[in-house]
Amino acid sequence: MVDQVTLFEVGPRDGLQNEPRQIATENKIDLVNALSEAGLKKIEVSSFVSPKWVPQLADAAEVFAGIERKDDTVYSALVPNMRGCEAAIAAGADEVAIFASASETFSQRNINCSIAKSMDRFAPVLEFAKDCSLPVRGYVSCVTDCPYEGSVSPNAVAMVTEHLLEMGCYEVSLGDTVGRGSPTSVRAMLDAVLSIVPANCLAGHFHDTGGRALENIQECLEKGIRVFDTSIGGLGGCPYAPGASGNVATETVVQWFEQQKIETHIDHSKLIELLRDVLGTQGLAGDCE
Repeated sequence: MVDQVTLFEVGPRDGLQNEPRQIATENKIDLVNALSEAGLKKIEVSSFVSPKWVPQLADAAEVFAGIERKDDTVYSALVPNMRGCEAAIAAGADEVAIFASASETFSQRNINCSIAKSMDRFAPVLEFAKDCSLPVRGYVSCVTDCPYEGSVSPNAVAMVTEHLLEMGCYEVSLGDTVGRGSPTSVRAMLDAVLSIVPANCLAGHFHDTGGRALENIQECLEKGIRVFDTSIGGLGGCPYAPGASGNVATETVVQWFEQQKIETHIDHSKLIELLRDVLGTQGLAGDCE
């Protein structure tokens, strides 16, 4: 029986990174603060990547400087390399995340290098973070499908996941980047990954392009996974994954778990207020009723 789960809010980073209209720094700060108030204990605040590639998140340091921190909340940042890791630490990130892919083509399109080269690039980041006692989370993109290659081998996902954990990541988030995953393909992928790594080192990250994110979360639950990435208002999308819509919405997932009597410790009513009062004023939220 599942008693409780942890939701990792990625809206301020993964949700906003692909927005075409620049969002004001103070509005990003308001978003993070409102998420904290709603009970989210893990929030990915921003990304310290080159503003040339992700101009929407060029103000990452300013956002970190402006948020009101809660002692029991982890504020994380995505980093692509040592430079990004150093900037995240200087900004006061509680943990950092690195991102790899199970698809060679997507790796080349997303971070301009092969999967093997990406691991070489991340090795010093993990060593540096370890020296700084900073936890590192890993992401694996395209765990069921790639926008360029089609279906992705479950064994490829397992190998990348195992490598990230061996390098020092405390947890790896398995990302259905294009939202094409089905319960069948997710189950096959999980069987391969769980044959070599434990469920308590994994998280599920599902985009809802095909409307099957909740079904895929259910598959993860049945396999023992208890951490899930979500994005307020379903914000999100990847600039290197054509056709991928937003992440599964935090408020939808919270309500779904509540209906199953699974505790999230998140206030659903405050999430709805957030959609109306914070995202709604920016034209980022849809119908909140």
